Amino acid sequence: MAPVATNEERGNTTVDRIAELKNTQAKPLRETKLINPFYSPSAGNGNDDDYQYAKYKPYFPVVNWEPLTEIDVTDRGHFADPDKKALFSAAQKVKHLTPAIGTELVGIDLRQLTDQQKDELALLVAERGAVFFRDQALNIHEQLDIARHFGPLHKHATTPIPREGLEEVHVVYNDAARRPDASAFSKIELWHSDVSYEIQPPCATSLKVITGPEYGGDTLWSSGYALYSSLSPGMQTYLEGLTALHSAVAQAEGSRSAGLHVRREPIETVHPVVRVHPVTGWKSVYVNPGFTRRILGVPKIESDTILNFLFHQVAENVDFQVRFHWEPNSVAFWDNRIVNHTATFDFWPQTRHALRATPHGEKPESVEDYESRTGKVAKDRQIEIWKQQGIEVPQAKKGPSRARGYND
Repeated sequence: MAPVATNEERGNTTVDRIAELKNTQAKPLRETKLINPFYSPSAGNGNDDDYQYAKYKPYFPVVNWEPLTEIDVTDRGHFADPDKKALFSAAQKVKHLTPAIGTELVGIDLRQLTDQQKDELALLVAERGAVFFRDQALNIHEQLDIARHFGPLHKHATTPIPREGLEEVHVVYNDAARRPDASAFSKIELWHSDVSYEIQPPCATSLKVITGPEYGGDTLWSSGYALYSSLSPGMQTYLEGLTALHSAVAQAEGSRSAGLHVRREPIETVHPVVRVHPVTGWKSVYVNPGFTRRILGVPKIESDTILNFLFHQVAENVDFQVRFHWEPNSVAFWDNRIVNHTATFDFWPQTRHALRATPHGEKPESVEDYESRTGKVAKDRQIEIWKQQGIEVPQAKKGPSRARGYND
């Protein structure tokens, strides 16, 4: 989501500003002008006549959708060649952007992918968290076709769709009419995993930028695998036993505050704090500042402390992150089960316009449930990589941990 626009005509004195804030605080949520930017979608009503992609600008249909129910989803990564030979052979170059997360494939035309290559792409996204392509000519219908290969498509309850229809498309749009207001949000709040409050949150999601600034407007992703691997074994074990509440309520209220219709009533869902990816079998921390509200079954101060620690690790530990600079016709695929992401809002007054396709994944599985269902042992990604490289990592025995460089 994008920061809310500021009102350039409001009072320009300190007294005026204090009076405005007092007046805002006294109003009910639905009347307030200070809308949380993460939950306040843009209408994008200007500059239509000469804009090439006007038909893809935001539209908010007044329709009502039934609540979502559980559906069968089988991750296509299960059917992929582990070496991803078909996908990699089609690429001119495979560039890993950081050790933890992010790979760019050069020279591939996404319109030409075979089903086998799509399966291998699903596996690569599951392993690397985010995968990037540039100079892609595929249109939104072709983007949706790839997304449907990964799973049934999600329809968002509050965010805009293109004006030409296409209810399964999520529009990301900001222009000169929507100036960021830093008084309304903190940057940590904007980190999120898409619609994590759903019963079956998304898997391999794609975004194509069709209009963007020359510089600025980047997106950052943070790896939940890497966050899990960075923790002490004691903390890992503790988190594996916890669940957390993910809520759509604030997002729905933010839309209503902006005078927009909510197409599906908001829900709150409990998910494991550590989930296991169904294909890789790797453990990932699964909380995010945008939608995770509290850890269940512990005192509030404990929940607040643990979530605050994890949120800051997501947002501030650069060892877990990759940053991608968009160009028109760039496409990113990321696995919402194992990464959080955020955008930079440093490009105002330029226009940034993108289209997202969002397949449902499976219901999040805890370590205990995954191991019970599969008979396999869930893994720490980093330790598995070290093993593949022939590096022996001392594992913790009883008492203080010496694993990963921790000392007594």
